[in-house]
Amino acid sequence: MTDLHVQHVGIIGGGAWGTALAQTMALSGKSVTLWAYEIETVQEINDHHINRNYLPGVDLHPTIQATGKLQDVASADVVLLVSPTQSIREVTKQVASHISEGKPVVICAKGIEQATGRMLSTVLADTLPQARLAILSGPSFAADVARGLPAAVSLACRNEELGRSLAEGLGYRRFRIYWSQDMIGVQLGGAIKNVLAIAAGIVDGKELGASAHAALVARGFSEMARLGNKMGAKPETLNGLAGLGDLILTCGSPTSRNMSLGRALGQGQSLEQTLGERRAVTEGVFTAKAVISLGDKHNVDMPICKAVFDITSGAMGVDEAITDLLDRPMKAED
Repeated sequence: MTDLHVQHVGIIGGGAWGTALAQTMALSGKSVTLWAYEIETVQEINDHHINRNYLPGVDLHPTIQATGKLQDVASADVVLLVSPTQSIREVTKQVASHISEGKPVVICAKGIEQATGRMLSTVLADTLPQARLAILSGPSFAADVARGLPAAVSLACRNEELGRSLAEGLGYRRFRIYWSQDMIGVQLGGAIKNVLAIAAGIVDGKELGASAHAALVARGFSEMARLGNKMGAKPETLNGLAGLGDLILTCGSPTSRNMSLGRALGQGQSLEQTLGERRAVTEGVFTAKAVISLGDKHNVDMPICKAVFDITSGAMGVDEAITDLLDRPMKAED
């Protein structure tokens, strides 16, 4: 049996999602310690119970304690890892000496390491080998969760008992957590949907219509499912919250960071201009290259993800990439 009682939650990452998770843990009665990189964010949360840079308009629970010291979160019963994907290797190296043997660490970031093409569970196998890993992902906008609006997500853990205990310990009536053992599927769904959301935003920005949007989401999901099948993901995972559910949310709302970036590209803004106006990381830009590499490795055709990579890397313009997609030969639906 897994004897896990979640009373104190440590959170690494003071962006929108990390702050929202801190809020929902506090609302459910947990003690919360939140690490943020920016000292002004730490001070603002502690002194004024707000995070204007990343989660404006939300009054935070007064019991949330922010810190600038990584070791302060390591003593919690569970550590939630919510740093941007591309910085997770370095952050976990820094905190590794403070993480005890068997400590549950839940990856809450969505993406694939660009430099290596590795999923985050593999990265942490290198940097935190002593931890017991789980993945949390699903359709959940930070602002909704922080305001206590209902949401449902997936938690994957190879150890079924630990996964069940984490889901029960971290979830509550307004933050429903369904558990699974499919760590590959939950990670792939969360990563690929960010790339596809950029494509959906481009369709919106170019005013190509609702029919084109629906076609793109459906064919994009087909790309996700094909790659997932080759990599051993379970169909029910990709058909569920972490796959299709998150895809629908992220591709259907202009408030999505990835979709809004695609919309700006479709309206003619440059990638540099759009990213330069943002504090938060838009993960799909970094994930596109890694997704294409995985597709090539497993011999999976992923034309929509490839178009996003071509656009964000500067290899093609938006109009050229759209023309290439529309000129593809007719084929049987798969």
